[in-house]
Amino acid sequence: MRELWDAATSTQPGPSLTGALVLAAVALAVTWSPTGYRLVRHGVTIVHEAGHATVAVLTGRQLRGIRLHADTSGVTVSRGRPRGPGMVATVAAGYPAPALLGLAGALVLERQYAVALLWGLVLLCALMLVQIRNFYGLWVLVIAGAAVGGASWVLPGQVASWVAHLLVWSLLLAAPRSVVELQRLRRRGAARQSDADQLSRLTRIPAVLWIGLFWAVCAACLLVGAVRLLG
Repeated sequence: MRELWDAATSTQPGPSLTGALVLAAVALAVTWSPTGYRLVRHGVTIVHEAGHATVAVLTGRQLRGIRLHADTSGVTVSRGRPRGPGMVATVAAGYPAPALLGLAGALVLERQYAVALLWGLVLLCALMLVQIRNFYGLWVLVIAGAAVGGASWVLPGQVASWVAHLLVWSLLLAAPRSVVELQRLRRRGAARQSDADQLSRLTRIPAVLWIGLFWAVCAACLLVGAVRLLG
């Protein structure tokens, strides 16, 4: 535990500008390719559902459980008023969550606390385990937490920093990709129970405007995060 604490509270040098650009290119190739995005989507869904769950608790709703599915979808169930600001905030939190976490991660990496960031992601998986309600979701969280925790424990500090940068780039780039994917599905007549459609019913604001808001938040986080990571 002392070694873990020392690693989490010490700094690790980040990649050079060239290295940061290489990691950004790798993350872009993975997150915006069909096969790569399907793999990254599992991680994005974890953060997406964590966003719903966090805001539900912060707005006073009772969290009832989280499910993660093999098709990379997820469901977070909370109990409380079916309408009102708390419900709107809870539903709206999902799609911006990966981008906001990516931005927070970029700020942490700017201060060179890469191992601390990795263990923060492990803590996120551990907290979600308490609320997970299906076996597949349990399996995904265990694998994700073990992989990230193992990387931060086994790898040298500088290599762990590269891993942390790659994860943050992946979150920042996958967040707008998930919004694009949502709009594509809606154009095909699918995803009519999406967060944007639920928000439309709750607020009478068209779903396309909510999607535009999601995209704006994700794009802003990507821009600011990229400046921090490349700076």
